[in-house]
This record gives sequence, C-alpha cells and structure tokens, in this order.
Amino acid sequence: VQLQASGGGLVQPGGSLRLSCAASGSIFNLINMGWYRQAPGKQRELVATITSSSNTVYADSVKGRFTISRDNAKNTVYLQMNSLRPEDTAVYYCHAAVTDRTLRFGNYWGQGTLVTVSS
Repeated sequence: VQLQASGGGLVQPGGSLRLSCAASGSIFNLINMGWYRQAPGKQRELVATITSSSNTVYADSVKGRFTISRDNAKNTVYLQMNSLRPEDTAVYYCHAAVTDRTLRFGNYWGQGTLVTVSS
C-alpha cells in the first residue's frame, strides 16, 4: 500500500490550503485515514482522522478551521485548511489504517508535505 500526498505550500496567515492523499495498492478496506503533523522540534501530533463511515476526530487546535473528508471510490482523503495560522506550519503526514487483500492489517504513512504559514 502506498500513500501519495500533495497540496502543501506557502500561504499567508488567514489563508487556505487543501491537502490530498491517495492510497493505492493491495487494499481491501481503508479502515481509517487521517492527517498528522510535525513542526520543527516537536513531536508528531494528530490533526484529524476519518473512518470509512465518515466519523471524524479533530485536534482541538484545528476545530472549526480544518475539515477532513474522504472519497471512498478514489481511496483519497482531503484536508481543507482555512484560517491558517503561523503555528500550523509543519510537515503534514497522511496516515491510513488498512486491511489488504490478504486480510492483513497495517498502518501506512505518506511522504509528508510541507505547509508554511507566513507573511
């Protein structure tokens, strides 16, 4: 299973970005997909997750500003980020909890995409 993330970049405070992450490979069930982030000198933290039935969880710091969604037909998860703040600057990693076609469970990570919020 491979995860390909895209959509990061430089944006001014108050701006918006949309991240995408497409899963491919031997997938039977994408149980859960989500986004984590890691700022310089800090540990990786949860941003948002979404189950196959679209139940969502958000970090308190992004509630009301970020929206996670998924397209099950495309095995893709999105993160719409609005009202971005400098403290949102980080490398954002896509994550997927997957059962593959051999019914083996695994956790997979994308390569990370850099989001920089600065004027």
